[in-house]
Amino acid sequence: MCGFVGLIGIENAAAAVAQSLQALQHRGQDACGIGTTHQGRVHLYKDLGMVTAVFGMAALAGLPGRAAIGHVRYPTVGAGVREDAQPFHTRRPGVLMAHNGNVTNVPQLEAWLARRGIRVQSQCDVEPIMLVFAEGLRGGGGIEHVKDAVRDVFEQVRGAYTCTALVELEGKDTLVAFRDPFGVRPGVYGRNGDGAWCVASESVALDALGFEVVGEIPPGSVMLFRPGEQPRIESVRPPQPHRCMFERIYFARPDSKMEDGRIFQVRWDLGVRLGEEWRARGIEADVVVPVPDTSRPAAQAMAETLGLPFREGFIKNRYSGRTFIMPDQQTRQSALRLKLNPIPEIMEGKRVILVDDSVVRGTTVKRLAELVRSVKPAEVHLAIFSPPVMNPCFYGIDMPSKDELVAAKVKPADWAKTFGVDSVTFLSVEGLRATAKTPACMACFDGQYPIPVSAHEVAAIVADRRGGAG
Repeated sequence: MCGFVGLIGIENAAAAVAQSLQALQHRGQDACGIGTTHQGRVHLYKDLGMVTAVFGMAALAGLPGRAAIGHVRYPTVGAGVREDAQPFHTRRPGVLMAHNGNVTNVPQLEAWLARRGIRVQSQCDVEPIMLVFAEGLRGGGGIEHVKDAVRDVFEQVRGAYTCTALVELEGKDTLVAFRDPFGVRPGVYGRNGDGAWCVASESVALDALGFEVVGEIPPGSVMLFRPGEQPRIESVRPPQPHRCMFERIYFARPDSKMEDGRIFQVRWDLGVRLGEEWRARGIEADVVVPVPDTSRPAAQAMAETLGLPFREGFIKNRYSGRTFIMPDQQTRQSALRLKLNPIPEIMEGKRVILVDDSVVRGTTVKRLAELVRSVKPAEVHLAIFSPPVMNPCFYGIDMPSKDELVAAKVKPADWAKTFGVDSVTFLSVEGLRATAKTPACMACFDGQYPIPVSAHEVAAIVADRRGGAG
């Protein structure tokens, strides 16, 4: 999972993109990069680390121009090295590109490109997308050729991806954005009062710049932006939207707005449904405690539904990162104790409902249960506002192997013992579907994959993740 920003029509675009990327830092902590175009030249800087560490005054001074693309990364494909950080650039023709998503047929793309004398240099899957797109532009530099290039991408590239690029068309810098027909990964666009345009993974990136959000990048379409002009939208393939539900459950910021509404409200609705399903089980409790920060809206809603007090039971270290997107399990485990500290007075002697967003590998929730047990509650009950993660994701979330998924390996009757709690309540798949306002990808929960992935592609993805990104 990653986050991107594309911006055109503003002075010192790189500085504005760096500011905007900070609003997307929750989407990737491993690496970041910014590229600009200025007087026919591309300027690019990227490195490992978070935005504020990588982009000081000196780095930004080397990125002139009124058009820029930025990216924050956590690797699901490739290794966590500087060379795999985005954006990527190719000179013939000139394309600067970043994306969010996951390509499932990289070996086939490499072979397709090799037959045309083009070599992929990195392990980052945006590079083959960019090279296929660039190959489609070789027929000409007009706006109409962009649609042909995106059509080539949709025909050749399998997986889930939302991309942004800077290209020169008809002698003018143009910001391009396109989204695969299934629209699994998000993308929005907006403008300011001076005619500048911005595209990003989440609306909070536009909010950080004071831009008005106009709408989403339509699945199956390409958009072209120039300063002071209305965007051009070209439909390339019929949309078959299956927007990622895990984005809404965990990844997106609660103040982001997506196609089905504000993320805060989505999580609130999930909490109401979880409360209703909890009530049907007849388990008594004294207090509802969220695991900061993602679960807070759902925990509040669940508490209201059950008529129980909502209390903050943990203090979160504001300087710790998101544990799920850390590069390996050992790092995630050691970071959790630093990240959260329990408040004994809130939970001691009480029957606690501990609300979290999801259970993937299970190690984090076991450590959470240990933290709660350390302050001597009467009981600890785990309530999760998503169903059990039973299937791997091949579309950009870091869970490529079923072997890693604890709910798929442990019988439901043994979940409480495995996690070290008195009971476990997951939201049902039916409950999740009932709260979804738009067609959604729930493959990690229900096994229904909207974009086919072959067994050979699955094996390659799993091998890459185990051997490269950690």
